[in-house]
Amino acid sequence: MMIKSFTDILAAMGYVINTERENFSLKFIMELLGTGVLIITVFSYCREIHKKLELRKENEQLTRENAQLMRENEQCTKENEQLKREIERKKAQFKSAWREIPLYADWRKEEFETVNLTLDAATAHPALFLSEEGRRVTWQEPSQELPSCSQRFVSLPCVLGQLHVSSGRYFWEVEVQNAHSWDLGVCRNNVARNGRVTMSPQNGFWAIRLYEGEYWCLTSPETSLTLKEKPCSVGVFLDYEAGDVSFYNMTDGSHIFTFSKQTFYGVLRPLFRLWSSDSGPLIIVQMQENTMRL
Repeated sequence: MMIKSFTDILAAMGYVINTERENFSLKFIMELLGTGVLIITVFSYCREIHKKLELRKENEQLTRENAQLMRENEQCTKENEQLKREIERKKAQFKSAWREIPLYADWRKEEFETVNLTLDAATAHPALFLSEEGRRVTWQEPSQELPSCSQRFVSLPCVLGQLHVSSGRYFWEVEVQNAHSWDLGVCRNNVARNGRVTMSPQNGFWAIRLYEGEYWCLTSPETSLTLKEKPCSVGVFLDYEAGDVSFYNMTDGSHIFTFSKQTFYGVLRPLFRLWSSDSGPLIIVQMQENTMRL
């Protein structure tokens, strides 16, 4: 057994020994011991075994660490998914509650009256066609032959809403998703309908505009607007006593612009304008009264 073990050791160190033919004797082993070769061989072999054992331990440790990292990664993934669901839930809560909170701190508990607005056909420019229920306006060519009326817009392709406001707070919403060039806002009931008219607060107009892909506020001079998201519908908030007209993107609830502390007198009315036959339609959103939807 001793000789066989040494043979294996020598073979492991590169000594090729044919055990069937080799007349391996104790004398030869003793000679190796005398020269120190066997001792060195055994020592080298043991050192190699030690290295292999250390490597095995390191690999096992790495395997355990990788398994731990995988478990931690799975946990992080679950937490991220949970966080995403929580964010979506909070966003949904925000949208559902957005109508119930005041848009400005100084408004506090007071509410806007939501109106189911319709369009006033007597004010419509001849190029504008109103739907039967009076909630949709489109451009029509050729222009209609309409009876002469002092309330009708002749130079500006506008139409007014039926609502007449001389006090209080009102809200209405207009779908603009398929409209490409439009003006929305409010104006005094006595604004000029004929001749050259500049739409500005000085002339009794408080409105925003989409024209050639750019959004503007019709201040004097006009103010360029940058919107985070293109609105599918626009909400108009009118506070007569405060002199405020605010516009909101009802798609994401973001604020577009506010005319604040204006001097209102007389009657104000909702204003709608299209620019050409390819402007697309403006549609008044029908809602339950005293309910503002997002």
